[in-house]
Order: sequence, then C-alpha cells, then structure tokens
Amino acid sequence: MKKVFVLIVAFLCLIFSLPFFFNSSPKNKKPLIVCTTSIIADVVHFIIDGHMDVKTLMGPGVDPHVYRPRESDVQALSCADVIFYNGLHLEGKMADMFAHMQDRVPTIAVADALCTNDYIASEFEGLYDPHIWHDVSLWAQVVPCICQAICQLDPEHALRYEKNARDYMDTLHALDACVQKTVALIPAEKRELLTAHDAFNYFGHRYGFKVVGLQGISTDAVVSTRDIQKMADRIARKKIPAIFLESSIPSKSIEAVQNAVTARGWHVAIAPELFSDSLGDKSTTADTYCGMIKHNVDVIVDSLTC
Repeated sequence: MKKVFVLIVAFLCLIFSLPFFFNSSPKNKKPLIVCTTSIIADVVHFIIDGHMDVKTLMGPGVDPHVYRPRESDVQALSCADVIFYNGLHLEGKMADMFAHMQDRVPTIAVADALCTNDYIASEFEGLYDPHIWHDVSLWAQVVPCICQAICQLDPEHALRYEKNARDYMDTLHALDACVQKTVALIPAEKRELLTAHDAFNYFGHRYGFKVVGLQGISTDAVVSTRDIQKMADRIARKKIPAIFLESSIPSKSIEAVQNAVTARGWHVAIAPELFSDSLGDKSTTADTYCGMIKHNVDVIVDSLTC
C-alpha cells in the first residue's frame, strides 16, 4: 500500500508540472471545487448555489480515516480550481498529497480557520481530534474561510457568495441553540454517549456529555477484548440504557459489547446509527449537515431518555 501511495504522489507531481495541459478548457466551463468529505461539500454547495461544479471524494458512509485515493480522485484533484479538506490528519496520508499541490492550486484545510485553543487533544501526542464539525458553533467558524476562497475564485459573484455564507452561519447559530435546548431534556447525570469510535468529543464538550469511544479517534485502531470488557463494565455498573452505532463503522464490536453487558445482568439497547464522519445518502434525513446534526441529536435524546 505504501508503494501505491508513493506512486500516486509521483503521478500528481507529474500532472501538476503540466499546468497548460490541464488549464486548456473552454472559457465557459464552471470552476471545479474538490472537497474530501461530504460534510465540507455541503457548506460549499450552500455558498455557491449552483455556480460551480463540486466533486466530493468521500461519499455517504465512507470512513475518511482509512480512505485511499482512487484514480478518479487523482484526476479530479489534478483539474481542481480549489481543494478543501478537513485537516488535523482526518484524511490520513492524503495530507501529504495536498502539501504537494499547494503551489499549483489553492489547497485549504478548513480546520485551520479555528484557533489552536479550540482543538481537543487526541490520544496521540502533538495531534488533535479532527472531528470539529460535531460542535456546531465551531463548524460555523469555518464558513467564512470557505467563502473567502470561493470569492477569490469567482470575484464576479462574491456578493452573492458572501450573502449565502452569512445566511448559512445564521442557520448554524440557530441550530446550535436548538441542540442545546434539545439535549437539556436529558438529565446531566445521564449524558453518557458511548459510541463505536471516539468521534463525538467536540459534541460532548459543547453540549455537556461524557463521551466514551470503543476505539480511539481513528477507526484504524484495533478493538481488543479488554476494550470491550471495560466498556461493558461501565455500562452495567452505571446502568446506561443505550450504546450507539455509527454509519461508517461495522456493528460487530458494538454487538460484542452488548453481549458482554448481558452477561453482567444488564440489558443495553443498540440505538439507531449516528452519522459521525460523513453525511447520509439521499434516502435519509442526514443528507445535509443540518439534517445530520438533527438526526444525531434526536437519536441520542430518544435513546437516553427511554
């Protein structure tokens, strides 16, 4: 796999050494924005309102922690007019690819819009938790950064993009207030969120939850029998009513926790899945960022107040 990654980086370097070839497109062609995640792409779509083309590398249900770029991704990146990625190592080794592109095309880590003090430390020394979007108030802060890059790409429509960005930020501020009001239905002592991996720390910090993940912040980590038994002990001891699946992670480990809890004389329900690292598809109510947040909050409140 390492050799494949090196070949992809080498291929990208070759591509970007031929800017004339890739810029010889019709003048009326729309600019192309490439986003790594569906969550970032949702912000972009709201701002541009159809004035540009958008390519999302990681669609619904895709786990960005273990994602490997495909040939079609390389082609899209080579033709992009601007690239947005999350940063904070969410995209793994793809960050090395983006570093090679910065001299050729604007390549923006949206997490850089936040202050370092806003980040939550991870279990890895010197690295931070990348799941910033689960705190709606923080996610609102990346919108101006995205909007600024879009306006620079298409200054003719900058006023429209800026208005759309302001409207979206107003929506997010209202959503943040709604989340705070909704989670208040759960007594403070019952706000324990036990999930497949440690993706919800920003949510917990903002909205007052103790968050425990079976895996660390990356789904690349291995779940041990000890991890399962430790979580099962916590659930049985505190009589926690529900544990949570995630849309981008197999259910096997969570089912093992449920069985271990049953062996301890307590029944814990497996709640409907949460969307952690990507939006849902069009068949769900979580196919937009706001829809995803509302879905997650409703599932959490319903499952912990039953």
